[in-house]
Amino acid sequence: MFVPLRWLRESPRHLLVCERGHARHERSRHAAHVRDHAFNCRVSFLIPDCGIVPEALKTAVANVGEYYLVKNLSLHELVSQEFINTFVKKGSCYLLSYNTRIDQDNCAALLPAGRLILSVDKDTYEELGLQGQPSLYSGKKPMRYIITVDLTDSAFTPDSKKYNRVIWSLKDKKPLEFDFLLAWHYSGSEELSLMSYFSKYEIQAHQPKVTFNTLRNVQCPVLENNKLQGEPEVACSAQEFFEWLGAIFNNVSLENTSSSFVSTYSCPQPGTLVDPALMCTITGFIIPERIIDLLEQLCSYFKEPKLAPWVTLVVHGFADSPVSWRESEHSFLKGGENLYTFVIFRNLDYWLQMAVGAYDDCP
Repeated sequence: MFVPLRWLRESPRHLLVCERGHARHERSRHAAHVRDHAFNCRVSFLIPDCGIVPEALKTAVANVGEYYLVKNLSLHELVSQEFINTFVKKGSCYLLSYNTRIDQDNCAALLPAGRLILSVDKDTYEELGLQGQPSLYSGKKPMRYIITVDLTDSAFTPDSKKYNRVIWSLKDKKPLEFDFLLAWHYSGSEELSLMSYFSKYEIQAHQPKVTFNTLRNVQCPVLENNKLQGEPEVACSAQEFFEWLGAIFNNVSLENTSSSFVSTYSCPQPGTLVDPALMCTITGFIIPERIIDLLEQLCSYFKEPKLAPWVTLVVHGFADSPVSWRESEHSFLKGGENLYTFVIFRNLDYWLQMAVGAYDDCP
């Protein structure tokens, strides 16, 4: 098939937002940015000039916590008063439909603030009969709709017309079932369990997969905490570092040899040789509260003098999540990117880089 050269040159729009801050400043919003990104599938950190995992970090990684996969869960279960009172109103509850494609399938997610988000096709939307909005990415003739139900609304009670309408739509008019990933963060002492609550369904507990690697002789960019844009022959920019970090975590060679037909990428300059470097990757359904714990331990890494000039934390969101940051609608298009990176310097200044793909709003 003939493809016009113009099409080959076009590339999908991507958005990278960078900002600076200080982790101990009273107005720092680093923790808020983490909480705003609810659904995370992979967390990685890299520490230059480090060959042994610090005990505090090892403990934080071990405490990332289990999550659950429940099969064929009826959606109306999530709007029952028992579930709302037991889990939604007593902690932070996270649910995300599993193995659903945001651009083709019906998808659902429950945010910790208690908002149930449904991304459904036109036929399902019309059958449900619930109020929603056309998807931002469905064009002039909407083929996808977004429905939001606030489970914590004071008016959302069993004696209200709205509540009964939602229950009737999801239970009788158009029953929907999904496989869900779910996790619950609760700081109280009361013994409550998602596993026992959904025991009539097929539910499995899972532990995140953790891998540690020691990298040798890594070409590493030179960074200056106060030079976000970089400076020629002095320091690399945040964008150059972001690209380099992607190469490192994807095991891309930085040699740029003439015999390489895979990659011609090389480390940005100025650069330095680092040996060793510690890399850790955690894969699973990882909630923001645990990421904040990891971030705090990375900040605490510099309480004692270290050779490392900085450490970095990278968090990837699910490509098919209905939302990216907060309640901003997310779509897939080319790759479904939604991720963020923290670079934490010795003095606890940090860079925050937030990246989304072609369709998403600015984080």
